[in-house]
Amino acid sequence: MAKKGNRIQVILECTEQKQSGIPGISRYVTTKNKKNTSQRLELRKYNPYLKKVTVHREIK
Repeated sequence: MAKKGNRIQVILECTEQKQSGIPGISRYVTTKNKKNTSQRLELRKYNPYLKKVTVHREIK
């Protein structure tokens, strides 16, 4: 039986790659607690297309 909770699955997408115009999309999937974190999530993750760590923001 699955647990019912406040955790939801979110998609993080690179912001620097959109601005640079390089083809490809760097995306990560993670979870967050929607009660504790009501704003959009923003994490620093590795982008394999740019070969460096960049800011990834939550998309809808």
